[in-house]
Amino acid sequence: MDFADLKHDSFALRNVSIPGCLLGKSADLVQIDLAISGGKFVDPKQVALSINMKGAMVLPPFVDMHTHLDKGHIWPRSPNPNGTFQGAIETVGADRQARWTAEDVRARMEFSLKCAYAHGTRAIRTHLDSVPPQDDITWPVFCELRAEWAGRIALQGVCLIGCEGFSTDGPFRHTAQVVKDSGGVLGMVTYPVPDLKERLDAFFDLAAELDLPVDFHVDETLDPNVETLRMIAEAIRAAKIRTGYDQPVVVGHCCSLSTQDEARAMDTLDLVASSKMYVVSLPLCNLYLQDRQEGRTPRYRGITLVHEMKARGIPVAFASDNTRDPFYAYGDMDMLEVLREATRIGHLDHSEPDWIRSVNEIPADIGFGAPTLILGAPADMLIFKARNWNELFARPQSDRIVVRNGRQIDRTLPDYAELDVLMEKTNEPA
Repeated sequence: MDFADLKHDSFALRNVSIPGCLLGKSADLVQIDLAISGGKFVDPKQVALSINMKGAMVLPPFVDMHTHLDKGHIWPRSPNPNGTFQGAIETVGADRQARWTAEDVRARMEFSLKCAYAHGTRAIRTHLDSVPPQDDITWPVFCELRAEWAGRIALQGVCLIGCEGFSTDGPFRHTAQVVKDSGGVLGMVTYPVPDLKERLDAFFDLAAELDLPVDFHVDETLDPNVETLRMIAEAIRAAKIRTGYDQPVVVGHCCSLSTQDEARAMDTLDLVASSKMYVVSLPLCNLYLQDRQEGRTPRYRGITLVHEMKARGIPVAFASDNTRDPFYAYGDMDMLEVLREATRIGHLDHSEPDWIRSVNEIPADIGFGAPTLILGAPADMLIFKARNWNELFARPQSDRIVVRNGRQIDRTLPDYAELDVLMEKTNEPA
């Protein structure tokens, strides 16, 4: 099973296994034939050359809905001193102020994009630290990279500030205009400041004025008393009445739900369901940071209530979040790793067989256009030797084949040594 020597423009893959949910079928996996001609999927009857795939799994490319490309790969020069959430915030802040030039941000973002592309990702939404003056440094770089990577990875950008830094008559007004001019998404981190309700109302009013979707970091804590998710759900309802706001609303993390009283958490989820929000769970980063105390084994996983959300019809996606930075020391922008670990952390096995939608169809619905294997669509896909879910998740699938427009791509990952010069130039203590 290797396309390396296959030079033909038209061929059929016989007996591939595809998740039934991606084909509108109830079966777990369905064996079908896929054919490619002229870079698109075609009727297998139209091509003569065929390869018996013997049940090999085929998936559409991944969509990574929540990342931080601008933070990526600063760990070698700015590791988290104690592994805590506060340690991450302080370390990233110091590194950003001292080192985040356009050259630095571009090099690290592009490294992550190379990794994601090699692993089979076709679309990424990235949050971008946008506290002035960083907004005027990072957003132009993001726009350049989005243009350069068009056709390989579609990019969306979200501004990232803390809610205490939001106002409609301060520096954020300029940031919001930068986001608007860049075709981005309005974003903010919410936590329980005394006037959060008023800030949320004003935030949604500004989003309505600029006609922008929004994306929040929400309740990234295990404190059960932190409930800004409820406030966002209520603010959405009020904004729809007040301004008619009807853009997509995404919330990420939502960790405190996992430690709240069951009845209270379920009531919050009912509010979320009625508000038509999308939720992005970030299991790797949350597992890494939450419930970390020196000399004590963590008791909680930090993952949000994905099963209960799904049962209520709330669209749930999984995503990479941070990569080799103080918020998460590891990762490689590999969405298969994310789904594999989410399956283990969140017990997605022994559940409905359609969680694969959480890393392609559901996040794509936000604005990328869903990846698809239907006739006439671009022949973009991932091919694995694994013939079922157990085989897929048991190994890293390092030998996967990534096909874009009917052609196997070079999956050579960038060498970390590519970042050495950058790290050497910026190795002075922040």
